[in-house]
Amino acid sequence: MAQANLNRVYAAVLFLLFSAGWAANHFTTIMVLLREQVGVSSELVNGAYGIYALGLVPSLLGGGALADRFGARPVVVVGGIVAAGGNLALYFNHEGGALLLWRFIIGLGVGLSVSAGTAWSGRLKGASGMTMAGIMLTLGFATGPVAASTMAYFLQPDLNIEVPFIVTVVLSLVSVLITLVVGDARAPSMEVGSAQMPTYKRSMGKALAISLPMAIWVFASIATALVVLSSRTNSDFAPPVLLPGISAALAFGTGIVVQALGRKYGWGRRAGTAGASFAAIGFLLAAAGGASVPVWLFIVAAFILGCAYGLNLREGLLGVEKYSPPQSRGIAIGIYYVFTYLGFGLPRLLDVIVPVVGPSLPFIILAVLAVGSAVIREVQIRRGYVS
Repeated sequence: MAQANLNRVYAAVLFLLFSAGWAANHFTTIMVLLREQVGVSSELVNGAYGIYALGLVPSLLGGGALADRFGARPVVVVGGIVAAGGNLALYFNHEGGALLLWRFIIGLGVGLSVSAGTAWSGRLKGASGMTMAGIMLTLGFATGPVAASTMAYFLQPDLNIEVPFIVTVVLSLVSVLITLVVGDARAPSMEVGSAQMPTYKRSMGKALAISLPMAIWVFASIATALVVLSSRTNSDFAPPVLLPGISAALAFGTGIVVQALGRKYGWGRRAGTAGASFAAIGFLLAAAGGASVPVWLFIVAAFILGCAYGLNLREGLLGVEKYSPPQSRGIAIGIYYVFTYLGFGLPRLLDVIVPVVGPSLPFIILAVLAVGSAVIREVQIRRGYVS
């Protein structure tokens, strides 16, 4: 009976993480519609994409800390309600300053759900729960823009913007309701030093030293595929409104497969080295494409950047789960996710610097930095810092 209840709670947490990913990322398609149909400037739309990440920073940190102090359940409920409220407000007003404000609010809500929900999943199922949290969040990130692109393609103007907002609001509220109904469950006891929990040297410093070199390439890889490459790809390949959905299916789909395979086969320490290396290759392909990306390069780069996303997300979360002290795991997850979400600011940064330095140089620099992360991981492995 206790195990059945734990499984119900675990399923509810995973569904809430899925809905949080959807609530955050369906905007990847909406931003194209706002440019094409409403006439919102590219700078404002990319600013709205980036300001969401700004909203995430305090809520990721605060959500993790609150989950450590009061438990994850109330935090994720508040996060789901806030994200639903932000998307509902955007349904009514998605122009000008309101676009920036409500995207910021959505970031606050999603950050609470992601940090506390991931900590909750890890508490219930350990390392398996942490990796499944990443998979379900990724599934939400992927499904949101794919569904929004499909609706946008088949629905008439105005409705193709409004209906995706309605869908994500309903999904967020349903996930909150399910979480309230199923409650919480006590995870199996895993005392330090027991046969169930291996005795690693745990500290916040070590957890972050291992996870942060992976974190910075998680959403930088995805933003490159979903926003940058899709906007630079020849529109004859597909209608512009479908390109974000296509890139989401390719990149996030690959990320899901990579995480699932790593979970099944227990990929080892060098998966992090591979993740940073894939990021470097993807950035070099983006640099090679320049301002006008061929379709073949768009597809190949989306797959490679999806591998980078999946490997780096999984390895970073496992590093946090394995080496952070249990009593401060929520804040460790929050810090880790803050660094991952810095990547969502990349499109806005490119808006500023590309007119000055050109479309390729920023990605060459990013590739060099990603190689540096791979080297750091290799040094950690060779010195026995990562066991």
